[in-house]
Amino acid sequence: MARNLTQIQDDAYIPPELIGAQGVTLEQFEELCRKYRKLRLELTSTGELIAMPPTGSETGRQNFNLTGQLAIWSRQNGTGVFFDNNVGFILPNGAIRSPDASWIKREKWDRLTAEQRKKFAPFCPDFAVEIRSPSDTLKDVYLKMFEYLENGMSLGWLIDPFKRQVYVYEPNHEVVILNNPETVSADPLLPGFKLNLTEIWSE
Repeated sequence: MARNLTQIQDDAYIPPELIGAQGVTLEQFEELCRKYRKLRLELTSTGELIAMPPTGSETGRQNFNLTGQLAIWSRQNGTGVFFDNNVGFILPNGAIRSPDASWIKREKWDRLTAEQRKKFAPFCPDFAVEIRSPSDTLKDVYLKMFEYLENGMSLGWLIDPFKRQVYVYEPNHEVVILNNPETVSADPLLPGFKLNLTEIWSE
């Protein structure tokens, strides 16, 4: 759900200081996030800023359904920590990404200090989900999922509501494409979690 800043300036207000900004350091990025709290910003491994414009109501409904199902399972299971799309992860390659939904093993969370928990998580999520929005090209989100894989993700889903497809990513495996599935399982990484997609597909 991301576009380059220069691509969205015509249909969403982006402060002039952000347009075309490149070579941004972690400290500068943190300051920009504090200054522009209403913008969801990401940073590529080469220091290029990316902004996610506000979602449409349909995409928002789909995201709410996804995070709601994950949150219920996470509270009941307790083997890890679940995050919504407002959390940034500093990947090993230096990029800072915010999946639409993500989860990490409990031991990763427990190793963080109280101060670290207030900042961007210094690792890639174990599980990440992206829902393609009308502003996304499939190629861009596809590449983002591979970036997660290359930086330590164990399982990822790219959900394309327009084609009613789910792309499943796992290390050392070919991408699996599920056509119009009613459910998709995250076993064994997320024991017992099965996402009900009929509610996401519904209009």
